[in-house]
Amino acid sequence: MALLEVDNVSVRFGGLQALRAVSLTVGPGVVCGLIGPNGAGKTTLFNVITGLQRASNGNVRIGGKDVTNSNVNRRAGLGIARTFQKLEAFNSLSARDNVLVAAESTSKARRKGRSAAQVADDALERTGLSEYADITVGTMPTPRARLVELARALATGPDLLLLDEASSGLNDEETGKVGELLREVVNATGLSVLLVEHDMSFVMGLCSTIHVLDLGEMIAHGTPAEVQADRRVQVAYLGTEAELAS
Repeated sequence: MALLEVDNVSVRFGGLQALRAVSLTVGPGVVCGLIGPNGAGKTTLFNVITGLQRASNGNVRIGGKDVTNSNVNRRAGLGIARTFQKLEAFNSLSARDNVLVAAESTSKARRKGRSAAQVADDALERTGLSEYADITVGTMPTPRARLVELARALATGPDLLLLDEASSGLNDEETGKVGELLREVVNATGLSVLLVEHDMSFVMGLCSTIHVLDLGEMIAHGTPAEVQADRRVQVAYLGTEAELAS
């Protein structure tokens, strides 16, 4: 059974067709990419999946359950967590308190019988933040603050993690470390990841499957090699074959 199923989802904002009959699936224990030019509809699709935006048409299923008309809390309870392109953290709180807020809001079943404090400390350790746990997030550099947001998402015990521009503001080395961390978490927990990214080397090196949106339509999906070779993708977003190879 697919963990996430998006079936013919459309979204219209007045005269703007933001998404047009978009479908995708995400299975268990995989990392999938969602790419496309600015304005392609990637964040809108994330909002539909998480319940922040109602679809004009189509359906969303999580673990086989239809959540098309369910609210954010219902979907979170079924195992979805999300980060945002713009950092969303409690800047006046420490890293530990940021993560603890998420852990405390999570059901005991998702915490697997552990206390919220244990879950928070585990998420901090997994993301390499233990030594920074008592530092106020607002004073942290962007790369570390992004890890706090990731740790907070992991503290909810998700089955599916949606990452919106996880490498934004990071240099190549920092981006590489985030990729390594995601691989470790997926391998250790069986978590699935759906990520929106503009860093193509990050996407191509991390994802097993990539979906490509352009002007609200899904124009391609497949392995990184298949997507890079797709002429429609090259024209819409990636550039020529020579540029891809450089």
